[in-house]
Amino acid sequence: MLLAKVKGTIVSTSKNEKLVGYKLLIAEIIEQDKLTGKEILAVDGVGAGIGEKVIIATGSAARLGVDRCDSPVDAAIVGIVDEVQ
Repeated sequence: MLLAKVKGTIVSTSKNEKLVGYKLLIAEIIEQDKLTGKEILAVDGVGAGIGEKVIIATGSAARLGVDRCDSPVDAAIVGIVDEVQ
């Protein structure tokens, strides 16, 4: 899993039917409490917004973060971070 900060949204009027209804968000990866400049596109499964820190599942586990396990998803936002200690 990855820690990241949501930077923006992607608008796609033409996409796989299994992704209809999901927000697509751009998030910047956080490593050692610093933004890395590396960005990832993730399906939002929890209602995250711009500026929020989120937890992202990647790979085949990402499909479990959305309702449809047979979706073509490689990265999914599965949590919104309240606090990092």
